[in-house]
Amino acid sequence: MRLGVLDVGSNTVHLLVVDAQPGGPPIAQSSHRSVLRLMRYLEPSGAISAEGVDAILAAVADAVAAGATAQIDELLPFATSALREATNGPEVLELVAATTGVRLQVLTGEDEARLTFLAVRRWFGWSAGEILLLDIGGGSLELAAGGSEFPDVAVSLPLGAGRSTVSFLHDDPPTAEQVAALRRDARRQLTEARELFADRPDPAHVVGSSKTVRSLARLAGSRADGVGPQDRRLLRRSALEDWVPRLARIPADARPALPGITADRTFQIVAGGIVLAETMRAFGLEELEVSPWALREGLILRYLERLT
Repeated sequence: MRLGVLDVGSNTVHLLVVDAQPGGPPIAQSSHRSVLRLMRYLEPSGAISAEGVDAILAAVADAVAAGATAQIDELLPFATSALREATNGPEVLELVAATTGVRLQVLTGEDEARLTFLAVRRWFGWSAGEILLLDIGGGSLELAAGGSEFPDVAVSLPLGAGRSTVSFLHDDPPTAEQVAALRRDARRQLTEARELFADRPDPAHVVGSSKTVRSLARLAGSRADGVGPQDRRLLRRSALEDWVPRLARIPADARPALPGITADRTFQIVAGGIVLAETMRAFGLEELEVSPWALREGLILRYLERLT
C-alpha cells in the first residue's frame, strides 16, 4: 500500500510518501516539505500567532494536495512539540481538522523517543544489542536506551534546535555570550537527565537520528565499513566541536554553501550542533553512528504491525 506520513513539526510540515507492506521495509517514493520554523510564531503567552496558524493551515493543505497527487491509500498525520506545547494547541488542532479534514495525532515526547527507537532498532537489527539513541528535533531532544524493540529508558528535553535558537541565539551570527548561555543551559538539563541512564550497560551502538544530526554528519562526519549495502556514517565529537565554532561565525544565509547544510536547517544548525556536542560530552561519547530512519519510519512500522 502507499502511505503518506504527515509530520507537523517545529521546523517543517513534511509529507513522506512510501510504498510499504507488513514484513518489508518502507520504500520512499516522494517527499513534500514546507518550511515553517514555528518557534518564531510563538507569542509571549506561549500561543502560536494568527500568522503562524495561517502558515500551518496552508502547509497542511498543500501536503494534502501532494498526497492526492501521489495517490496515497492512507494518511498518517501527527504533530510534535510545537503544537503539543502551544497554549492554543487544541484550538489550532480543531481548526486544522475543520479546514483541511486532517486530524493530527499529537505525540508526547516519550512517544517520539519510543517510536524513533523502534525505527533505529529495525534499521540496525536485533544483533545490534544495547542501543543509546540521540535524536534532535526542532522543539525537543529525545534520549532513549535499551536492548529490545522499545527502550527501557526514554526522555524528552526542551533542547530542540529550533527552540534553542529562538531562546538563546538571538543574533545572526550569534554572539559568544549567546553560545555560552546555550551551552550552560544544555549542560544543566543533560546533567539531570544523565542520572536516568546511570544504571544502563554500555551501549554497543550509539546512534544519532533526525535531519539535524544527518546534516552535521555530512558536514563533519566520515564513513566506515559496515554490514549491508551502505557504509556507516560516523560523527566524532572532536570533529563536531571543531566545526561548531566555525558555523557560529558564519551568517545563516551563507551556511548552505557548506556540505550538508540545507536552507531549511541553516538558521538552527548552530544550536543543533551545540546541543549534540553537549549531549555527547554529558554521556562521555566520542562518536556516534547515524541512522537514516527516525520518527516517521517508526510510525510506519507501528502502523504496519497493527494491520497484522
